[in-house]
Amino acid sequence: MDPIRFVFGLHFHQPVGNFDYVFEQHVRDVYRPLLDRLEARSFLPAVLHLSGPLLEWLEQHDPAYLDQLGRLASDGRIELLLAGFYEPVLASLPRRDRIEQIQWMREAIRRRFGVNAQGLWLTERVWEPELAADLAEAGVRYALVDDRHFLVSGFRPEQLHAPLWTESDGRPVALFPIDERLRYLIPFRPPEETADYLLTLRGEGHRLAVLADDGEKFGGWPGTREWVYERGWLDRFMDTIHGLIGNGDVELSTLSAALDAVPSGGLAYLPTASYREMEAWSLPPDAAVRLMHLERDLGEARVAGPDGALVRGAHWRNFLVKYPESNRMHKKMQALSALSRARGDAADVRRAIGRAQCNDAYWHGVFGGLYLPHLREAVWANLAAAESRLRAGEGIACEVTDFDGDGRPELWVHSDLFSSVVSPARGAAVEEYTVFATGCNLADVLTRRREAYHDAALEPAPAAGHDEGGAPSIHDIEAGIRLAERPPMDADDRAIFQERVLPGWLTVGEYSQGGYPAAYSWASTGFSYQVVGEPDAIELHCRSAEASRHRLAKRLRFEHDGSVTARYEWGADAGAPGDFFAVELSLFRPVKLEATPDADVWRHPVETIAKSERGLDRTLQGESVTLRWPVELGAASVRLTAWPDSPLPPAA
Repeated sequence: MDPIRFVFGLHFHQPVGNFDYVFEQHVRDVYRPLLDRLEARSFLPAVLHLSGPLLEWLEQHDPAYLDQLGRLASDGRIELLLAGFYEPVLASLPRRDRIEQIQWMREAIRRRFGVNAQGLWLTERVWEPELAADLAEAGVRYALVDDRHFLVSGFRPEQLHAPLWTESDGRPVALFPIDERLRYLIPFRPPEETADYLLTLRGEGHRLAVLADDGEKFGGWPGTREWVYERGWLDRFMDTIHGLIGNGDVELSTLSAALDAVPSGGLAYLPTASYREMEAWSLPPDAAVRLMHLERDLGEARVAGPDGALVRGAHWRNFLVKYPESNRMHKKMQALSALSRARGDAADVRRAIGRAQCNDAYWHGVFGGLYLPHLREAVWANLAAAESRLRAGEGIACEVTDFDGDGRPELWVHSDLFSSVVSPARGAAVEEYTVFATGCNLADVLTRRREAYHDAALEPAPAAGHDEGGAPSIHDIEAGIRLAERPPMDADDRAIFQERVLPGWLTVGEYSQGGYPAAYSWASTGFSYQVVGEPDAIELHCRSAEASRHRLAKRLRFEHDGSVTARYEWGADAGAPGDFFAVELSLFRPVKLEATPDADVWRHPVETIAKSERGLDRTLQGESVTLRWPVELGAASVRLTAWPDSPLPPAA
């Protein structure tokens, strides 16, 4: 009997905009020791994907590491994989952008390491059927997806230890199923369990077992550095597998060698899918809680078996519905990419848009992702750099367009100095306000919202049941998160210039918790609008749909330099005596505000409580600034200016 081919695949990645010290820590604790030990112990060949943001950082800060990797790659001991260079979810991009990102990675690998990569690491394993044609056009011969992608289509587990083939538009690509069992065994369980599993597969006549997973779990996730290196897991693992190799049971293999040596498993057409946890994370809170309860009712054994694959969550794109902040970045990226294509595709513009496509800031699971302000800030900074270049020399203008794709029009006001999006359907609020000289979207304040894990964390702690023979995985840590009380939640999605009538008895402390009763709110009210253009300004004349006492006239005047003035007229009977007409601005950075007449000002930080690899993190997202005038006044205005003292910074 031939030995079973064991593909040991790793994915190394740090997102665009991450802190230098995080890169340094992972090189020290994960990337360097892992590569050193694989080479020293001849645990090769292995398969590796190194993301573009990490490659760029290493080129600047640690080229010796890349030299070592290049030597192993040129010798055929490391197989390097393609992906979108800046680690985008390929399915979320325009089709030309998908191919462009893969080509950037192919060129970088060829230039730096002298090899021609043919396989692809599929970011977050997000698959959509038409991807096959785009991958084939980009020169991809084979790609990695989860075994779950096949199981949800009715394949049996025993069919998934071979490459399978799919196609789109007649363009074929081979798919390697990643074994979920191996993902959970390595490195969290004793190496003997992996050996037993490989021997079982071989005994059943299987020719291939594929592991491909985040390399950061080999020292970057909590507790793993001690477990993998200091307590000797990695050395014992290599000793154990070497023993199987010596007995003729196992052979380490690249994907390219496996594709040539292992007979095809046949044809497969896969639905839109990602890995199991991702599909649960992308559900809205109510549905996510129902799924959690359903899986408990079914029991761990059945959920882990073939039937469990038929119990599914949502697709990755649902994050764009779940989090409007993600959707705004995504749709701005798409709009600027299309504008770039129409205006000649300058190389620096394409690169800025490419960096803004890095996936991490667009979603949230067990890691902070979208909840990390510096990752969103990097996306907006790159979008600002691209748009500033595209609009050089333009005057002020306004486009009426369905900017966010929800079937309702937005007003996109822009010049060569700023870009802003106003939503008449949501209170005529300003949902983006980017001044190019800062590279900052001042409206980029994340809404405090309910998450399904808040509900789970309020339940009684489960009985301790961790097996001391292994190390806790990131999902074990996730299951142990607990809260004493529910975090504050906002009644409305945050934006700049949101209007309400607040009761006179309300305190700033009660207001800051988000659960206050507004006497009236226009935040979700539809407004009619009229666009009035002037040589150096755009005015948006907006009126609320309500008649009688809750009518509100709101005029937003944008100057060419990006300063904006909001003027209000409301009925003096819009609230009870002693109530206040209030305008809230949720701000990512401080700005200059001038109120006429003088207003009473409330300020409070906007903080979220969100899941991370460490447990729950409290994160400052920005500041709420609320100006209050007595409701009897009937009219007021506020001017916002956001000019920096420094020139445009380079994109992150």
